[in-house]
Amino acid sequence: MNSIKKFREAKGLMQKDLAERLGLDRSTITKWETGETSPRSDMLPEIAKILGCEIGELFEKDTA
Repeated sequence: MNSIKKFREAKGLMQKDLAERLGLDRSTITKWETGETSPRSDMLPEIAKILGCEIGELFEKDTA
C-alpha cells in the first residue's frame, strides 16, 4: 500500500508519528508501506482520517 506512504509524506508525518496516532509500532507502518502486510479493514477509516484521504485512495496504484 504505497499510497499510505504517499499520503503520510504529503502530511509531513514520519512513520513513527502515524504509528503513535494509531497506537501501533513503527514497524507495522513499514510493513504496510512495503506491501509485506496490509492494515486490518477496521483500521482503514482511522488511517484515512489521519492522512486526509478517502479509504479507496489508500488502494490506488502509483502511476509515477
